Amino acid sequence: MAARRGDTLLFERMPVIASHAAVGGKKEGEGPLAAEFDERFPDNNCGQANWETAEKILQLRAARLCLKKAHATEKQVSLVLAGDLQAQCTASNYTMRQLGVPFAGLYGACSTMAEALCLAALCAAAGYAHEILAMSSSHFCAAERQFRTPLEYGGKRTPTAQWTATAAGACLVRGSGAAGVPVLSATIGRVCDAGVKDINNMGAAMAPAAAQTLLHYFADTGTTQQDFDAIFTGDLGEVGSTLLHELMHKADCPVENHQDCGCLLYDVAAQNVKAGGSGAGCSAAVLAAHVLPGLVERRWRRVLFLSTGALMSQTTFLQGESIPGIAHCVELGCPEEEGNT
Repeated sequence: MAARRGDTLLFERMPVIASHAAVGGKKEGEGPLAAEFDERFPDNNCGQANWETAEKILQLRAARLCLKKAHATEKQVSLVLAGDLQAQCTASNYTMRQLGVPFAGLYGACSTMAEALCLAALCAAAGYAHEILAMSSSHFCAAERQFRTPLEYGGKRTPTAQWTATAAGACLVRGSGAAGVPVLSATIGRVCDAGVKDINNMGAAMAPAAAQTLLHYFADTGTTQQDFDAIFTGDLGEVGSTLLHELMHKADCPVENHQDCGCLLYDVAAQNVKAGGSGAGCSAAVLAAHVLPGLVERRWRRVLFLSTGALMSQTTFLQGESIPGIAHCVELGCPEEEGNT
């Protein structure tokens, strides 16, 4: 079970991430983390007739690769927690149509991966499910078609805009005692609205939520940024990361060890992604391709993984509504580290 302190749940018997897999598209295969992906598609169609189906393939491949690495089968999975950016979580729904196992769809926008991990860890710690897939995905072309100007219009992107990742990440969560990366705690975020209305500046909309969740986590646990080797956010990009640092300094709680998944996934200077990466698949893929392997290889001992999401819809921003943000946080340790077993 877990002990609750404020918004944070501390696991007495820690669930583990037993395996993980990341799948990406063409642009992700040209970025700094290309070699760390389990699979990369040479184009964004992924062999499919349309972009929406291509995203389903990304998520399905991530799920199956994750299970294969854990020597597990689809029949052993007792629950899947998954989401994406398509309306009604279409990519996840169609993925689960093929997997055919118990499924709860999630929508936290770009925060979906951390939300899925929080809930998976809670279910595993309580014994409600024993083999749980937590995963999310996004697709640049599908997201642009849904939320912004269709690609055929050739609209100019603003400097604050971010590039939705064509990627998916999946993690298999098991109960305590299994081998893997331990989940030490989970913090469920609160909706935070800073009044941002610019659909092309998600970083500014999400940064206040990231700061709020970090401050709640530090207060709940009595820790500081010095207790962690790295604090990973996703996906604030360059604009949102700068704003996060300003907000944390203002709160007298600087985070010099901060890294952002939206800045790690792409070469911002060379790949024309403006302020960096975003999308539900961005932090999911960076977690599975980069963060978790770093813990397994003991490059880091203890990290925070914090996914951020902008919770607008294609209707609300056209109505002039501001863009609420949310951030969920998962604390991860390296396997078999003292205190993590």
